[in-house]
Amino acid sequence: MKIAVIGTGYVGLVAGTCFADSGNDVVCVDIDAKKIEQLKQGKVPIYEPGLEELMHRSVRDGRLSFTTDLKAAVAPAKAVFIAVGTPEGESGDADLQYVLAAAKQIGQALREYTVVVDKSTVPVGTAQKVRDAIASQTKVDFDVVSNPEFLKEGAAIDDFLRPDRVVVGVDSENARAVMAELYAPFVRTENPILFMSTRSAELTKYAANAMLATRISFMNDVAALCEKVGADVDSVRKGIGADKRIGYPFLFPGAGYGGSCFPKDVKALIATARDYGLELDLLRAVERTNERQKKLLVGKAVKHFGDLSGKTFAVWGLAFKPKTDDMREAPAVEIIEGLLGKGAHVRATDPVALEVARRRVAPQVKLVDNAYAALEGADALFVVTEWNDYRHPDFDRMKALMKTPVIFDGRNVFEPKKMRELGFTYHGIGRA
Repeated sequence: MKIAVIGTGYVGLVAGTCFADSGNDVVCVDIDAKKIEQLKQGKVPIYEPGLEELMHRSVRDGRLSFTTDLKAAVAPAKAVFIAVGTPEGESGDADLQYVLAAAKQIGQALREYTVVVDKSTVPVGTAQKVRDAIASQTKVDFDVVSNPEFLKEGAAIDDFLRPDRVVVGVDSENARAVMAELYAPFVRTENPILFMSTRSAELTKYAANAMLATRISFMNDVAALCEKVGADVDSVRKGIGADKRIGYPFLFPGAGYGGSCFPKDVKALIATARDYGLELDLLRAVERTNERQKKLLVGKAVKHFGDLSGKTFAVWGLAFKPKTDDMREAPAVEIIEGLLGKGAHVRATDPVALEVARRRVAPQVKLVDNAYAALEGADALFVVTEWNDYRHPDFDRMKALMKTPVIFDGRNVFEPKKMRELGFTYHGIGRA
């Protein structure tokens, strides 16, 4: 099948590459000429395990190409995916200007029946807006489909190639047949393609992310209570996660959730509900808990040291989660800003996000490419991202490098009892 993907960000590049890997002829389109040139040279603009190898193979075999010419890419395509950004608007709603601009350009490029697919995360009712935008530019027959992505950064290739489900919102049998054919190679193990209305598909994406964000904020509230009553949140997590109705995923407390999805999607769902006269009090509480959690470690440091002015702190982990270089809404950014605001010096590191960090953190932050280099003369260490690189360090070497052996563990990477036995002053999240 000939496919065009509009947008070469995280979603578009992963989707285009994986569709090409399954034998389709895919053209990825972007208005950023520099980015397209880099992709043509084989340079991948994001860090995602397995993506570079897969992309290079599909380009080599002639199934994947990149261009700035939207009309040339769309004209022969049987399916066109819109995967452009939907940034957060002033009131928390999703800004659809890029989606609708792409829709109009697609309308101008259509030559025969085409299925246009919303792959971007968009609020309820967007499919109709896209349909109207395309129809304003053409008389050619087309359908609009909602096909939200459910990719975890750091595991996106596996999620796409082996999805636990594919959600497809359709309003016609023609569109249903095209989408069933397109996704057939990915659901051979009988994981379902869930066909539904476009509005139901649009809401499914937001509801799923809001539920996962709720589990995280719930556990962060439980962790706060554990600290007050002297309980251990890891024991509580194991106790409730063993209930099959609950399960263990997303029950890990920490320094707050971040990334491109949860913060934005929770706000967008709240904004959508408000547009219909409904206040989602539970999700507003989820947001408040998450904002509080991002400030928690700096508060613990103030409680321990008092005045932070002039002190030096090491930060391990800058990306919002492991296996990605994404720092959007990352807790590390707020923690670093909080430390700098109190007059402290910060030395930070991350296995893959240093290049992104140079654009995201204040220039006075010293970025180093080695975890131990970050510890030299440090008054304390902040563990903010739970990279495997940080789970089994040389603790004796750490103590020798640090000015004082104090750890603020925002991901509960280390065991409190062991750390105290090793001579560290340890502050975790809800750990006894």
